[in-house]
Amino acid sequence: MEPIVVGAAIVADGRLLAAQRAEPEALRGGWELPGGKVDPGETEPDALVRECLEELGVEVVLGERVPGEWPLPNGFMMHVWIAGIGRGAPHPHEHLALRWLGRHELYEVAWLAADLPVVAAVEKIVWGGRG
Repeated sequence: MEPIVVGAAIVADGRLLAAQRAEPEALRGGWELPGGKVDPGETEPDALVRECLEELGVEVVLGERVPGEWPLPNGFMMHVWIAGIGRGAPHPHEHLALRWLGRHELYEVAWLAADLPVVAAVEKIVWGGRG
């Protein structure tokens, strides 16, 4: 079984939160959904809540898991949840920038290749497909 990375599709007021990578250098400037690796002994939802607190300074409330899983170039497999913000306002603690994207802005940022199909899946769940 591949190691797991978890991601949060944080949606608020009809917009999706995108985070711009600061590192590693090969991914710097690319956009992703926030999240990270699951630590040993940690559940995937617990890891995602922890990662969002560390990366963004917000407590997230997890909703449904986005069906499917996405392979990452480093041999990890990504699992993603739709999430809302329970407490706090997101700030880029570990990213270059954050951006809230409305449905018609979703593809205005340069998503990392691994995140692009996830964004399309999230779009279908949140907004009912491409529009």
